[in-house]
Amino acid sequence: MKQLLVFVLLVTMLCWFMFAPVYKHVIIVRQAVLQKEVDYLLEIGANGRHGYIDQSMIQESRNRMEARGFTPGELVYMIGTTTGTGGTDATSPVWRGAGLSLKLTYPYHRLFVIDRLVGITVPAETDRMGASGMKMSEYVP
Repeated sequence: MKQLLVFVLLVTMLCWFMFAPVYKHVIIVRQAVLQKEVDYLLEIGANGRHGYIDQSMIQESRNRMEARGFTPGELVYMIGTTTGTGGTDATSPVWRGAGLSLKLTYPYHRLFVIDRLVGITVPAETDRMGASGMKMSEYVP
């Protein structure tokens, strides 16, 4: 019985050592993709022709993110400005010099199950990873 317990503990540790780097890379890649998408939306939204990030841009972003393996319904987009206006309305774009900010979040889901089995404190499944950014608007009517 003692040998069986030692075997189970050894196999658990071996699996953790083998697979921990793999799923950690999943987290790093997801974070990088989120940040890349935030940067892209801010570049498009704050350019001289737009000055906003509207729902059609967000829907296109959801489609791009779905192609990369994200669940579109679980992505949360939070758009703001330094002036306090919405930043999502094409009829009242953010003028040049004001900041347009975006925060994009996605849940961790069950990425840390292996760490939890080993006894490491991990984020809850409902916690969210995120990326954010701000760009000054270049819109001039």
